[in-house]
Order: sequence, then structure tokens, then C-alpha cells
Amino acid sequence: MKRLTKLIWTFFSIFALLILAGVSISTADAAPAAQPKQKNIILATTTSTQDTGLLDVLIPIFEKKTGYFVKTIAVGSGQAMTMGAKGEADVLLVHSQAAEKKFMADGSGVDRRLVMHNDFIIVGPPSDPATIRQSKKAAEGFKKISLSSALFISRGDNSGTNAKEKEVWKAAGIQPEGQKWYQQTGLGMGQTLAVAAEKKGYTLADRGTYLSMKKNLGLDILLEGDGVLLNIYHVIEVNHAKWPKVNAAGAKAFADFMVSKQVQGMVKTFGVEKFSSPLFFPDAGKRLEDLGK
Repeated sequence: MKRLTKLIWTFFSIFALLILAGVSISTADAAPAAQPKQKNIILATTTSTQDTGLLDVLIPIFEKKTGYFVKTIAVGSGQAMTMGAKGEADVLLVHSQAAEKKFMADGSGVDRRLVMHNDFIIVGPPSDPATIRQSKKAAEGFKKISLSSALFISRGDNSGTNAKEKEVWKAAGIQPEGQKWYQQTGLGMGQTLAVAAEKKGYTLADRGTYLSMKKNLGLDILLEGDGVLLNIYHVIEVNHAKWPKVNAAGAKAFADFMVSKQVQGMVKTFGVEKFSSPLFFPDAGKRLEDLGK
């Protein structure tokens, strides 16, 4: 009897240990992945990535995948880089080549990586009062707008688009500021397109934002295809060595995400179903020389 009792206790002891071990293993298996120490990331970006809806698609995927939370500040590229130069952002997604190069040369950023491109276009009323439709070069189109005193709506916000616009005016040999036909909004791309539509004026826009708003604008693409209108986007991590409060790990995680195979595949098809054309073209791993710049 004693021997049977001992065997029973031994059996229950082993069974209990197995159950406890099983619980421990299950608990370990179910344990969540380690969360980042600093969860919040400040992304300063051009308005086109926001206005097109691209970030509305990408950021929730990034947050779910990594555990980070992204605060997006959509301003012109110039303003985004000003924020970065003050350590007020962790990572930038911008499209202003000359300003980006200066930002890097000043030691404000690290690891500038090519993400995608689209192009700039000149849009205006279908009646085309300045008759720029037959022009092949952007500078020629701008010159015609000036000569006809047709209304031109500029962002005037030191954005990448505004920098490109100034570059084209310079190439045309024209100083438009102060002219009655030249008006500045100080607003983002989407809002500036809306103003141009309301006033039936011309403006320079990135193709992605234009296509995403086209059905409500009543503006046509009147000049496109000039090589000078190429519009290239880079992701830049703000220099943690210069501003220790910058979330370097989060910035790198976001930059890595933007150039990942998954995101590049999404960029390639973004807009096709709705607009019958992609709004951006993926470029991670390429060189600027490959794009003709």
C-alpha cells in the first residue's frame, strides 16, 4: 500500500512539473518582441508624400512592424531640412537636390539614400492662354507665361518644388517676383493646386500630387518631359552625433523600411489602380547617374 501511494505521488509530482514547464514554455513563446526604448519618431517630409496618400499607406505598416510611432510633419523640403538642421526631426523624406547636398555637407545628416522619383509638370487651364502646350522646354514655357502676363501661382514656400520653379525661372532669364501676374501662396502642393484651379492660373507641380487631385481641379498638363523636371526623393537620417536627443535607432529603422524590398514594391504600384499610373517610381539601390542626374 505504501509503495502504491509513493508511486501515485511520484506520478502526480512528475505530471505537475510537466504542466508547469509547459506553461513556462508557452509563456515564453507568447512573449511580445522587445519594444524600442524611444518609441516616437519625428518625420519631416515634403507635402507631396502626404498629399498623395503614400504615407497614409506606409506608416501604419511601419508602426505595426517595428513598434515605433511616427509623428509626420508635412512641410516643404526646405522647412523639413531647417527642422533637421536644428535637431527638431529624426528623419527626413525630401526632394530638393541642392539643399540636400548642403544639409549633408554641413554635417546635419547621415546616410542619404535614394528612395524614388517622379517628375514635375506645368499645369494650367485647358484654354492655355500663354500657349505653352507646344513648348518642349520648361524654360520656354515659363518665358511664354511671362510674355503673356498669364497668371502663375507659385508655392513660394522654399520647398523642393519652389526651388525647382526658381531654377526654371533663372534658366528662362526672368525674375518674376513683384510682377502682377505672379502670385505666391506660401502653401503646400495640394493647396497651391487648388488655388491655381480656382484662379485658372498656371503652376509647377509634382506629377503624383496632381494625379491624386486631377478630377477636382480642371487643370491640364500643358508641359512635361523636360529632363530638368526630374523629381528625386531621398531619405536622410538626422545626425545623432550633432543632436544627441535625436532618435537615431528610430530614424535608421524608418530609412531602412523606405528602401526595403517590401516598400519599394508598394511604391511601384501605388496609384495604378486608382489613377491608371504610378505616382512614384522606386529607386532604392540605384545611383543618381542611373536617373540622368
